[in-house]
Amino acid sequence: MRALAQWKHYTECDGSPDPWVAQEMNTFISLWEEEKNETFEEVMEKSKLVLSLIEKLKLILLETPSSDLDSKTTLQHQGFILRLQELLGMKVNVATELLLRQASTLADLDTGDMEKVIRDENVTLYVWANLKKNPRHRSVRFSDTQIGFEIPKILATSNIALRLLHTRYDHVTPLFPTAFAEGKQKHMEDEQFNEEERTEKAVTEEKILTEEKAANEDEQPKSEEEREPSSVQEEETKHEAAEDTSIQRILYGEEDEFQTTQCELEMKLLSEAVSAAQLRLVENVVEMPEALEPNEVDLCHFYPLGGVYHLDILELPPQCKPVKGWVLVEILQGGLQRFTYPPETTDEPDPESAFPPIEVTIQIHENVIFFERPKVVRWDAEDKLWRSDGISSVYYNRDDRLLTFSMDTLGPVTLIQDAHINMPYQSWELSPIGNNKAVIIVKTVFIELQIHIKETLCMLASVKLRGKVREFHLKGKWMAPIPFILALKEAGLNIFPAIYSHFYVVVNNKVPQVELKAYRQMALMSTAFSFAWSKWNMVCNSTRVVFRVREHMIENTEHSAWSLLMFSGDRAQMLKMKEENDKFSETLREGTEFHSTLYHMMKDFASPVAMERVRHSDCQFIDSVCYMLLSIRVLSYS
Repeated sequence: MRALAQWKHYTECDGSPDPWVAQEMNTFISLWEEEKNETFEEVMEKSKLVLSLIEKLKLILLETPSSDLDSKTTLQHQGFILRLQELLGMKVNVATELLLRQASTLADLDTGDMEKVIRDENVTLYVWANLKKNPRHRSVRFSDTQIGFEIPKILATSNIALRLLHTRYDHVTPLFPTAFAEGKQKHMEDEQFNEEERTEKAVTEEKILTEEKAANEDEQPKSEEEREPSSVQEEETKHEAAEDTSIQRILYGEEDEFQTTQCELEMKLLSEAVSAAQLRLVENVVEMPEALEPNEVDLCHFYPLGGVYHLDILELPPQCKPVKGWVLVEILQGGLQRFTYPPETTDEPDPESAFPPIEVTIQIHENVIFFERPKVVRWDAEDKLWRSDGISSVYYNRDDRLLTFSMDTLGPVTLIQDAHINMPYQSWELSPIGNNKAVIIVKTVFIELQIHIKETLCMLASVKLRGKVREFHLKGKWMAPIPFILALKEAGLNIFPAIYSHFYVVVNNKVPQVELKAYRQMALMSTAFSFAWSKWNMVCNSTRVVFRVREHMIENTEHSAWSLLMFSGDRAQMLKMKEENDKFSETLREGTEFHSTLYHMMKDFASPVAMERVRHSDCQFIDSVCYMLLSIRVLSYS
């Protein structure tokens, strides 16, 4: 897929740089730095390509296995992301200054002040220039909307401009806030792996010595006739196992030293994405986040939504003056300057009355869902973090999606929501909807999501908010799993636990290896069987999982009844009890036996048509279903 993407980029010949090629990225950045006097519309048009490059670089870091990305390349990609973000911010400031120089020529005839609104799909700019300095004009509203400012008298009489720049993207929040935690996690995993490797090596050596000693004492030379039946028996065994070889390669993940070949085959079949998911999403070995500073926003607990609102008081630059057919303008050396409010030093006896807070009204974008009243936080440029202090009088108009608040001094603000507000889930279900197609349904306190999966793609099929179907911009769009997960998170539909989420959610934590094997086998069977939540999964201990299962063939409208299945990673059993029972029991259902995998468990009672469909499942589809189950973690977060 990476090779295909690079080939597609090469054949398009659209002049955009290849994110994988450092020389092309450096050339693109250098050439854009040299371009001068770009208007805001030109910057917005160029920003579409820049944002696309940033997104591609982020996906490279997220999707590419660590074995294919060395530390030097990773740092290089991160550096390009930061350079593009900084350059885009600088270009926006230069374009704003160029616009404000022409404020006098763009002044409104009624008010005498300049007001300008520029929009596209990524950015909305609201800018107002105070040309008349009317002390009674203290309410600034843009384009007949409620969006704007309530400013004090001192600003109404100052040579200033107000800018509200709403970017749908977030280039303020640190790129990798959990990088330290993930680094610590990797270090701990390496130590644990090394310890297990040393233990396994010692046990293996001991076994070999014991077997060699027994062989020297008891083994006698065998004749050709004695060895031949054994060889024939081995050939027959291999022939009998040939039918399920491909299935077993996907199912089994033993670490036995005598099955090294089988393990290697399995790891080759297991996609790189699932391997990364196993490390990042299943192994909860990170420590509790360190104590935060007062009023600091915990980015592990809260998630910024709706982009960033850059609120600025700017000094109005010198205006253009037409003189005898020429246009003269004084260009300041320092570029666009910010107006300091309140002043750092003042002789006023009561600064709070002389410099009151500024009231701001913003509108929340319709593509973002908040399940509770949004929390407003401001950016602390000095400490490089989001803070909740300095903001007061917050009022939210849910119908018009308007948020009003007051700030002591303006700066970047964003809206945050509890990242785990939809966790734990109330129920879930995985069902086939066609050949190599499946749907995952997740129900939470607020929403019900239906996610369709086919081949290497995922799609949001339905969103129900408090029981009512809601139209949403992501519905019907097929995306690869990682971009799909990011898009849902940015829209406020977060059902994807992080490596630290168990610190913030009461979870039904299961042993990672058991959970991983269960997801892989559920994915394998998902073309012909349905799996669903069971209340008894909470009752059994962390070494076992319980869920409901039934055969689900699309051609047959009458599906079989649900059965309860318990799985411990190496043993699957069908339970005699039903979901409606009042007491948990591990009694085995009559006529069934223990099996090592779900596949062999299902063979006992499933129809030949269903098992044939499972044997011909597409490997890319299995991988996508497994990755989504690993990302949502239905067995631990329900």
